[in-house]
Amino acid sequence: MRLVLPNPGLEERIPSHEDLEKMETVEAGDRPKWDNKTQYLLTCVGFCVGLGNVWRFPYLCQSHGGGAFMIPFLILLVFEGVPLLYLEFAIGQRLRKGSVGVWGSIHPYMTGVGIASMTVSFLVGMYYNTIIAWVMWYFFNSFQSPLPWSQCPLNENLTDLVSECKRSSPVDYFWYRETLNTSEAIEEAGGLQWWMVLCLAVAWSVLYFCCIRGIETTGKAVYVTSTLPYVVLTIFLIRGLTMKGSVDGIKFLFTPDLDELVNPATWLDAGAQVFYSFSLAAGGLISFSSYNPIHNNCEKDAIIISIINGCTSIYAATVIYSIIGFRATEQFDACLNENILMLLNAFDLGEGAVTESNYDEMLQKLNSTISGPEVIQGLDLSTCNLRTFLSEGVEGTGLAFIVFTEAITKMPFSPLWSILFFIMLFCLGLSTMFGSIEGVVVPLQDLQIFPKKWPKEVLTGIVCFSSFLIALIFALRSGNYWLALFDSYAGSIPLLIIAFCEMLGIAYVYGIDRFNEDIEFMIGHKPNIFWQATWRVVSPLIVFVIFVFYFVTKINATLTYITWNPSSENFPVLETVPYPSWVYAIIVILAGVPCLMIPGYALYKLFQRCCCKKTINKLELNTVSANVNMYDTRLD
Repeated sequence: MRLVLPNPGLEERIPSHEDLEKMETVEAGDRPKWDNKTQYLLTCVGFCVGLGNVWRFPYLCQSHGGGAFMIPFLILLVFEGVPLLYLEFAIGQRLRKGSVGVWGSIHPYMTGVGIASMTVSFLVGMYYNTIIAWVMWYFFNSFQSPLPWSQCPLNENLTDLVSECKRSSPVDYFWYRETLNTSEAIEEAGGLQWWMVLCLAVAWSVLYFCCIRGIETTGKAVYVTSTLPYVVLTIFLIRGLTMKGSVDGIKFLFTPDLDELVNPATWLDAGAQVFYSFSLAAGGLISFSSYNPIHNNCEKDAIIISIINGCTSIYAATVIYSIIGFRATEQFDACLNENILMLLNAFDLGEGAVTESNYDEMLQKLNSTISGPEVIQGLDLSTCNLRTFLSEGVEGTGLAFIVFTEAITKMPFSPLWSILFFIMLFCLGLSTMFGSIEGVVVPLQDLQIFPKKWPKEVLTGIVCFSSFLIALIFALRSGNYWLALFDSYAGSIPLLIIAFCEMLGIAYVYGIDRFNEDIEFMIGHKPNIFWQATWRVVSPLIVFVIFVFYFVTKINATLTYITWNPSSENFPVLETVPYPSWVYAIIVILAGVPCLMIPGYALYKLFQRCCCKKTINKLELNTVSANVNMYDTRLD
């Protein structure tokens, strides 16, 4: 006996298989279709493969045992990522709707799952497009030689370098002062930075014109935005392998530390990375799959995109660490040469007496002389260790706008490499934003909040303009701290809860047997035992465990953020400070409100059912991709 919760009226809420066949032959014109399969796959790849594949995955590999991290990553990709990706593809293709329409059709009480996905897509899209604005700022500044972050500017009197830059580094100064003009704390909002406002306006304008007519326009753009990053990554890999130290960086990345496999944090981070790298539970994938032909092989699509996503993460990590290996070698050589110069001067040695190859031997020899130890101690030589420079792991904006930009300044023709790098980041971010906008606009159409006669161009414009206005908070001097807050909480716990509800909803509300029959109707065979086991038990359990560990970790930890504070004693080391108490209310809004929409909407429907008189009116449901007579509940 299979466990399926009571779900009266389901047959009336969803189109039958016969209705779906009619949808294939009788076009209603209310929902577009993909021009071809390649366009669909490129769009999904562009949505799934984003900035996190380039700047978070390499960091996680490096910080969790290098090659050892691949083991939990690949295991959880198979048992967590692929099944949920397949589930979203299949249910979107079967019900022909966006996230709100899909979960409202499965059960009216589950409409909140779709609303939660829409809310998360809206919140994540706001800060994600701000990162694209930062990328555009660096792109515009790349058309200079030398690059503006390659050297410190002069002070107002033109007598010396700017003190803040001199005490830190040119790349740090350009990022924190010239780009962000960051304040010393999140409470110090500061004014709007006009250059960031301008870049933000351009970023949202570009996104609007790409998404103006949904997949009709984004489907054309993905031929560039989804393929160009692979071309640029390959160019960087070829260039990186020709530079000194690149192989050391790659070896350091993939050298396995098997002890990390018994560390729960390694598995937790691997699970979270798999989950977020697929852009699951955000609603965009459900919307994209709803435009497919009903007999499209969604199982094959899920496997193909999963393989591409996993391979892209590993490939990008290889490229990134080939460049980081070059940067670390440059730092190591500079450190060693500075020590050599001090030794030559202190012991009055001839040029070439101490070299990089005999440094350790000569240092030991000089230290064995009568006055050697005292002289060497007085020199205060730096400790030069290549592994130390390689292990200075950074992620996110620190990798893109500080570490990588510093490495670029050391390359010949550095403006060219900078332009290529930021074009790649722009394409990665833009193609991901296509899915985020789709995950907001299509549910708004399904909810019929706006008049039905309003075209999609207007809805897309409303979403982009309102996002731009709210995102101005990221253009404040404290904007970087706000973005880190959104990044930490808007797309973490809510997505885990949404994914958990999705799997339980399919398995135990919609009914796994019905779902199996739908898939057999669409692709010609039922899902095998692997899919059955993962949908029913394995994947929900993995998501639940990740959620519990993440929640417990956050509850027990003191919530802190990292600041750039020139008045700090340890400057230029970034200062870690606790959030002010009022930020906790913001965190509750970011992480709590989307989650509470799921039970909140269910309670609203329950109250509506118990307290309000209802009539069942037969109507034509215009949120599906054909005109199919169905039943809907309306208030008198």
